[in-house]
Formats: sequence, C-alpha cells, structure tokens
Amino acid sequence: MSRPSPARSQQRPFGTALRPALAAAAVLAAAACPVAAPAVAQAAGAPMHGAAPKTTITAIEKQAMCVTCKIPLPEAQSPQATRERAFIKRQIAAGLSEAQVKRALVAEYGQAVLGLPSTHGFDLAAYIVPPIVVLMGLGALALLVPRWRRRAREAPDPVDALEGPALDPADVARLDQDLARFKL
Repeated sequence: MSRPSPARSQQRPFGTALRPALAAAAVLAAAACPVAAPAVAQAAGAPMHGAAPKTTITAIEKQAMCVTCKIPLPEAQSPQATRERAFIKRQIAAGLSEAQVKRALVAEYGQAVLGLPSTHGFDLAAYIVPPIVVLMGLGALALLVPRWRRRAREAPDPVDALEGPALDPADVARLDQDLARFKL
C-alpha cells in the first residue's frame, strides 16, 4: 500500500484557488451583462443575483409544529421536536431557501408540521371566513353609525326635558310654602 505524500494531500483541489477570482468575475459580469451573470455566478459557486436570502433556524421554527406534541416547535421539548430541528438545520446547511425548507418539512413529516390549515376543501374556510366577518362588521358599522348620530341630533335636549311645562301660579305658591316648612 502506498500512502499519499504529505505535500500531495495538503494541496487544494483544482478550482478552489480560483473561486475568489470567479466570484469577482460574477460581480463584474452582473454589472456588465445581466444575461451572462447567472451562469458566471453559478460557475463561481457564488450566490446568484436575486437569489433567496439565507434563512435561519428560528425563522423556520416559528412556522413549524412538533407533529407529536401538536405545539409550536420553539416550545416543544420532545425527541421528535429535536429530530425536526436537526432536519431543519441540515436543510439550511444544504443551502435551501425558507420556502424549500418548508416544502422539505412537509414532504418529510406531512402537512401537520406547518400547523396551518390546507388551502382546499373545508379547511379553506379558515382563510375566507375571518375577512368576511370583518367586512360584515365594518358594513354594519357603516350603516348603524349614521343612524345613531341622526337619533342623537333628533333627541330632545336633556336640559329642556328637566324644565318641563310651566307651573300654575297657585301650584308655585303651594310649593314655596311646602319648601319653607322644611327649611332648617
């Protein structure tokens, strides 16, 4: 058996030394010729212009559920939750975007991992009914508020209601006598 020479094993594979130069060429190509930029960027191993931003574990965790606990993944402490987090980390390390990681989660664990109702069938009502209820409430307010304001304008003045009709002079005299009797 022959062992590789130390000098040979420490050499970098061909192309890795050129990677910074190719990345710089990708930037220049994007500025000079937008049509050729994706091909140069891909050859350089650099992220393409307009590529999806790198996602984080916390961004995905906030949108995922533990499929056994049925609680949000950030709060779950089960072995299944640990496996889901490891799966997400592997997908992110592979360079997948947030949407791609979510698709991989659904493929691996099913639709329940996202904790969202499906967008077809009866579950579609979860997306349609709340906006309809809000719009109906706003419509009811639009109809009722003008009526309430009109009734408030047409209502008699409370001060006028307290004064009442004028008293007969005989009643006024009798009221004054009664009040004078109770004065201390």
